[in-house]
Order: sequence, then structure tokens, then C-alpha cells
Amino acid sequence: MALNSGSSPGVGPYYENHGYQPESLYPQQLPTAPPAYEVYPAQYYPPVVPQYTPRVQTHASTPVIYRQPKPPSGTACTSKTKKVLCITFTLAALLAGATLAAVLLWKYMEDGCSGLKCGSSGTCVSPSLWCDGILHCPSGEDENSCVRLYGPNFILQVYSAQRKSWHPVCQDDWTESYGRVACQDMGYRNSFYSSQGIADNSGATSFMKLNTSASNVDLYKKLYHSDVCSSKTVVSLRCIECGVSVKTSRQSRIVGGSTAYSGEWPWQVSLHVQGIHVCGGSIITPEWIVTAAHCVEEPLNNPKIWAAFAGILKQSYMLYGSGYRVAKVISHPNYDSKTKNNDIALMKLQTPLTFNDKVKPVCLPNPGMMLEPTQLCWISGWGATYEKGKTSDDLNAAKVHLIEPWQCNNKYMYNNLITPAMICAGYLQGTIDSCQGDSGGPLVTLKSSIWWLIGDTSWGSGCAKAYRPGVYGNVTVFTDWIYRQMRANS
Repeated sequence: MALNSGSSPGVGPYYENHGYQPESLYPQQLPTAPPAYEVYPAQYYPPVVPQYTPRVQTHASTPVIYRQPKPPSGTACTSKTKKVLCITFTLAALLAGATLAAVLLWKYMEDGCSGLKCGSSGTCVSPSLWCDGILHCPSGEDENSCVRLYGPNFILQVYSAQRKSWHPVCQDDWTESYGRVACQDMGYRNSFYSSQGIADNSGATSFMKLNTSASNVDLYKKLYHSDVCSSKTVVSLRCIECGVSVKTSRQSRIVGGSTAYSGEWPWQVSLHVQGIHVCGGSIITPEWIVTAAHCVEEPLNNPKIWAAFAGILKQSYMLYGSGYRVAKVISHPNYDSKTKNNDIALMKLQTPLTFNDKVKPVCLPNPGMMLEPTQLCWISGWGATYEKGKTSDDLNAAKVHLIEPWQCNNKYMYNNLITPAMICAGYLQGTIDSCQGDSGGPLVTLKSSIWWLIGDTSWGSGCAKAYRPGVYGNVTVFTDWIYRQMRANS
């Protein structure tokens, strides 16, 4: 988030999510962190930066080595006939292996691009380089299908590689079918909620407009620049109904932490390894979960060991189910395990979640969302209720406030450890905070009657200590990266 000091008189400064903040600007070397509380297990998590660590019981027993028993004498390839048969079978196996290797190599050479393949040159472009304003394909394919949702009203914007800027899409001649295409290009597979025209309040002077007479099937080739939008409305696109929670009348009781109600935080998931709660996460689509990168550091980066539980408030109730298995684990490529910079990861489930009153997604923060310097937020999770305590059986939630980066970075707090990819939240006096077991879980805020995911629980020095607030991954910086991963792995 960037501090904007040019706000209206009397309003005070605010944080604006500009989107596409260059990650190369983040500090590479940071001073040594304050002493951390004891981590468990220590071998999984680097001790340089204090953090909310996953809690996994491990057994350091010596691995059992199984040896193939020697065949009894006389059964090996001794006779001439048996030798011929052994050689024949060996050659056949080698030939079969070579054929399989050749097929796999050919398939890799043919389809080995996990990103975007440039049509003109065949170059494979990594998803991290899509829609970054730089042409990596000679014909600019990597900068073509670039769409995003802007501000709390979900205004559809398309990136212009020629003008190197984003422009809202005029509602003129727009139909729902175009909205479905745009949702797919943001990674929402088979997901569409609504498309409507609303008044544009972004002050745009140039629009992207549909040329209905164009013969191109490609949506983006139908769009052209226009300084006029006849309907004076722009497209508001919702790909998924997100950020909806049950209404409760006990908001004040959340202060200090309290047990959550059913359906109150429906995007919260518990991530398990071998039946043990390790981290939290947040549902953003039926298939995708946001968590922290430090939760999936090696050896926990194998998707096969993970299971996600949604819509269940008690850990003890999760013992009776297998949860949703994980198909893919994707950590941010620039995650730094020492400083916890870029501490965000995605999990793709093998089978999609079924949404209901207890299981719903939270909204990803759109660029252009304004947050107050001390924006009211909520944290939730099954973490310890006191430092070095045990994981809680009940899902708990608490109200916290954002703390401005300049304040969190002063020498009495985190002494310049906070990067633009991090958010501080809590209270200077302590008493309310995230703790061990809350890692990866959500930091959410309510704005325009919608719940937005603005942080994932990352690290902190101790739990609820004075001048040591919780530190969260700044999801507003990562929204575009999330969309790219969803699109590349759909």
C-alpha cells in the first residue's frame, strides 16, 4: 500500500491499492529482527525473522531400510537358456524405457510451456511477466488479454499495451457473454456472477469500447479506444459472489477475541498435515485458497500431504473427515524465507468446494480501493490463545486496526523490517493479536458492505506484546499475481 498525502482536506491520508507495484523496489537486505518466540518445529522454519509458525508434530526416528532378500542359489540367471531370456528381457525393458523417455521428451518439447506460448515466435512467457506493461512476445500476446477489476464497485478495466495504461470498458453494446470471457481471463473458470453498467467515478477520459461490426471473435480485438461513452456508464463485473457473511449483532464482542459463529467467517479454512492443523487459509474461489508461503516451505511444499477443511468451526470435528485434497501448491516466486517478504502462497484443490451458508469466498482487494491509515479489520484462526500455547479447538476472531508502515517501522517497533509487501495490524499496547497456528489465515476488512481479504497472517515477535503487532502479507500487492496463477493453472 502506498501512502497518499494528497487527500481531501479534513479526510486525512489514506492507503490506496495501486496494483502492479514493482517487487524489485522491495528492500533486499533488512536489519536483524527482534528476538522471536520459540518456534516449533525449529528445523522447518528459519529463525531469523519472528513468525507465526505452523505446528506440525514430527517424529525424528531413523528411517527403516528394507532390503530385497537374496534369491536362493540356482534361481538366478545361471544356465544358458536363462541367460538368453534375461538378456532378452533386459533389452526389451531398456527399449521400452527409451521409447517412453522419447515420448515424454517429445511431449515436453511440444507442450512443456507452463506459461503463455507466443504464437509468432513460440517463446514461453512465465505468468509473472504477463500484463506487466512490457512486450515479451514479438506480437504482444502476453499483454493482450489483460483485465482487472478496479475499486469497490468492481469496474472492469482493460490494459492497453500501446498506451501503457488501464482503461474502463464502456457499457455500450456490452453483453453478459463478454463478461464471462473476461472472468475466464482472470482465472475464474466457469464462474460468473453479474455484469451491469454503473456511473464511472474514476474520472476516466478514455474508454475501451466494443466494435460490434468487427469480425474478430476475440473480445480484445473488438475493443478500441474512445474518448466518448454514449451510455455514460462503465461495466461493473462480478465473477463470483464474494465477501458475504451472516449478519450478527455482536460486533463489539469480537474485541479481545471470541468464539466465531457458524457462517460468520465462511471463507476461513483449516489446513491439515497428517490430521494436524498447521495453518489457516482463505477461500477465494471454489478451487483456490490463499495462505502464507512460510506454511508451505520445504518439506511442506508437497500438495499430497495437505487437506483443507471448510465450514467447520471445531478442530475436534475435523477428525471425522478427510477434508479436501490439494492438487497444487504455488508459493510466490520472490518469497524470502529469512525476511518473510512476499509471504503468500496459493493452494488449488483437487475437487471444488460446494458453497453454502457456511462456506463462501472472500473478495480479493481490487486496485483503487481506499483504506484508512487505521482501517478496522478482523483476524480469525485456530491459533494459540496465548504465547507458546496450544492450538485452539474453536475458531476465534478478533478486531484489530491497521498500523501505518512508518509507525510500525520505527526503531521501537520493527525497525525497518516492514516492506511494502507487508501490513501491520493490532494495537500498540498489545493484548490482541494473531499467534502460532494462525499463519496463512485472513486479515479482512468490511468496505462497501463487502468483506475484502487485505492480508494473510505472516509473522510477529511473540503474541500480543506491546509494540510488537502482527505482520501480514499485503494481499493488495499480490492480487494481480493471484489472477495470473489462477489463469495459468485453470
